Amino acid sequence: MAVKRSVKCPACGETVEVYQNPKPTVDIIIEMEGGGIILIHRKNEPKVWAIPGGFVDYGESVETAAAREAKEETSLDLRDLKQFHVYSNPKRDPRLHTISTVFTATADGTPKADDDADDIGVFTRENLPDVLGFDHAWILEDYFSRKQ
Repeated sequence: MAVKRSVKCPACGETVEVYQNPKPTVDIIIEMEGGGIILIHRKNEPKVWAIPGGFVDYGESVETAAAREAKEETSLDLRDLKQFHVYSNPKRDPRLHTISTVFTATADGTPKADDDADDIGVFTRENLPDVLGFDHAWILEDYFSRKQ
């Protein structure tokens, strides 16, 4: 079911139909040398532990968005970026309907919380935070199950 509404064009005053579509996002499971993956604690609501990621900017590919979001939130440059899976449940983000392309990648160096992150950590399947944002517990369960 398409969701649309009528609005007046600010330039010409004509009534036009505007469709509401899901917003594209990316999430990046960053594998660290020596084991573990990076999670960030979000600065903004919802303030929870989450996989690094964010919205795809207009005119940007999902691969470019993944590298940009990883750099902004973790200060790390990615290697071996690979698509993992797409998650599209309309309820995956309580704020709005998003469709996330999830990637895996590797990185070297010391992660540093930056931009939208107020904390950062390297976690294994055994020591994940009790509460993860969005559908990230499900994503990480899929990820760890495939790694076995």
